[in-house]
Amino acid sequence: MTRPQAPDVADAAPRADAATLSTLSGLPPVVGPATRLVVLGSFPGVASLAAQQYYAHPRNQFWPLLSALWGLDLRALDYPHRLQELTARGLGLWDVYAACRREGSLDSAIRDAQPNDLAGLRRRVLHWQAVAHNGGESARSARLTAALGLVVHRLPSTSPANASWSFERKLAAWRAAFEQHGLIPSS
Repeated sequence: MTRPQAPDVADAAPRADAATLSTLSGLPPVVGPATRLVVLGSFPGVASLAAQQYYAHPRNQFWPLLSALWGLDLRALDYPHRLQELTARGLGLWDVYAACRREGSLDSAIRDAQPNDLAGLRRRVLHWQAVAHNGGESARSARLTAALGLVVHRLPSTSPANASWSFERKLAAWRAAFEQHGLIPSS
């Protein structure tokens, strides 16, 4: 019986370095006149960029968390109606990075990140009270968002890569931030 041989290193697919990756551009902010809390991710993943929709990966828990908080199945709505629900309830979405180089969707692969103009958004969104950083990479910008005069929340990432937090534990953390800013009634 012959044993399969491990592939030669030369046969392995080469990993691109940041210099050979093209620059990816993020998504525009989703805000409305009632926006009080903006969820800031790091940068859209591959599925989100392909769909041109925030949190498009089917295993990302963003939409299920909001559905549980608001008692409304947002996943059953088409994307434009989801965004209407968010902005009507005072929630906005954006990312800390406007562009970067990255292979795959992991935050740890982000290279040459270019920040979004959060100060410019702050000037345009009159009722903006707080930022909810969705995960650790986004939270690296917490000092910047606090300097904008905003309350800063560091929330557990909704990414499927964050398996260390259960859905229930994430939901409790997200609920506290949403209650504080009137996006859901206090329990």
